[in-house]
Amino acid sequence: MPIAESPAIAACVIGYLICCFAIGVWSMRRTHNPADYFIAGRSLGPFVMIIATMASIMSGFGFVGGPGFVYQAGTSSLWMTFSATIGFALSWVLLGKRLRLLGEARDILTLPDAMVARYGSRWAGLLMAVAIVLGVVGYLGTQVMAVGVVLVAVLGVSLPIALLIGLGVLAFYTVAGGILAGVYNDLFQGLVMMGASLAVLFYALTAGGGMAQISTNLWAMDPKFIGPWGTRPPLECLSWYLLFGLGWMGQPHGITKFLMLRDVRQLRWGAFFTAAVYIVVSLLWMSIGFAMRALVHTGAQKPLENPDLAAPVFLLQYTPPVVAGVVFAGLLAAIMSTANSFLNLGAAAVVRDIPIALRGRPPRRELAWSRVATMVLLAISAVFALYMENLIALLGTFGWGTFAAAIVPSVAIGMNWKRATAPACVLSILVSLVLNFSLELLARNGVYSLPHGMNVGSFSLIVSLLVFIAVSWLSTRNAAPLLPPDVKAVMEI
Repeated sequence: MPIAESPAIAACVIGYLICCFAIGVWSMRRTHNPADYFIAGRSLGPFVMIIATMASIMSGFGFVGGPGFVYQAGTSSLWMTFSATIGFALSWVLLGKRLRLLGEARDILTLPDAMVARYGSRWAGLLMAVAIVLGVVGYLGTQVMAVGVVLVAVLGVSLPIALLIGLGVLAFYTVAGGILAGVYNDLFQGLVMMGASLAVLFYALTAGGGMAQISTNLWAMDPKFIGPWGTRPPLECLSWYLLFGLGWMGQPHGITKFLMLRDVRQLRWGAFFTAAVYIVVSLLWMSIGFAMRALVHTGAQKPLENPDLAAPVFLLQYTPPVVAGVVFAGLLAAIMSTANSFLNLGAAAVVRDIPIALRGRPPRRELAWSRVATMVLLAISAVFALYMENLIALLGTFGWGTFAAAIVPSVAIGMNWKRATAPACVLSILVSLVLNFSLELLARNGVYSLPHGMNVGSFSLIVSLLVFIAVSWLSTRNAAPLLPPDVKAVMEI
């Protein structure tokens, strides 16, 4: 049955859109200044932050692309999910306390703000802002298109009408409430998807005849499929492990949430519980992919034309309509909450970070201009989604890999190593952007690809790390850089 013909699914999605509107009204009444708009007024408790952090990462890739990747590559996908869990924990241990304390000491609202404070260089803040804008453009364009595609399927309307509905709701709660609206949308989505993931696991095991039967069928199909590397080359799997293990510490829509925490003492159990929540939600990712591939092998399910259809087909054919509706609503929530995070990051970079780097101060009426910038970014993304799909596909490569390669060295190492320098920060970001873009461009045009399936983002991250460490070491051989007392105190905690 087509999704658009299911009243239960449509009701769940429409109900979610109404909840988004209500969250926007609630958060608008609590957003009065740039600190409220960009970092939720440092008002988040640990429970909200943990769920929101997980939800901001688990977007359309996790709920649609994830099952499709498992369906296609088997246990290769585990090198993403396991390493992402490690990345969550590392970010809390290495970055959480220092970013939060630095934010309080210098009244920091954004990640480029933090880099200016850490390195004493506007160039560091400017390059960080540019990297964020480049990554945001690619991510935001694909998220906007995904909103339209989901609503076309659910409501049975044309793509322009679907975009008008979805982006209208997204624009209202993002412009009205800023990151506060996004965080509480993330909270709502995360709670829904935790329950839905457990339900989907049950139906996946039921449809496949149990875990033992699914494993037996997959082994009979291809032992590699459930082997240690899956169907992908070992170097490709290891590059995913590196990118998702270390790369999480470079995802600005995740790590900037440390600046939003109400009390730094509440960081204690964050690493454990964030990783645990992510594991629960990943059950949907893994269970659908394995179950669908086993069903296809036994002939119970026709082969899929596109691996990304694994989740929609399974939900429509093997789960009750209410469960499917909840998951589809959660999928839309994931896409829209991630888009909200990127809109907030992009607006902050354009209105605050770049002007501060160039002029030494943000514009007057910063909150009003931030809302204007949010609307402009959303409109540009909608135009790209409708008319410039090839550009979106190219810029989409500046997603996770771009953020990881450009941000991890300066933040993850720089906040823990006193000898890290501003030139190292600037050069590592420049090298990562040039390398990531050029290699992806060469690969897309069939000119050159990294050997053995190695991921471009992982390679760029390795080079960026080496540049950062080498430049810092060479520029401080004779004397360690002088740090401001407050920054030095934060790094010694």
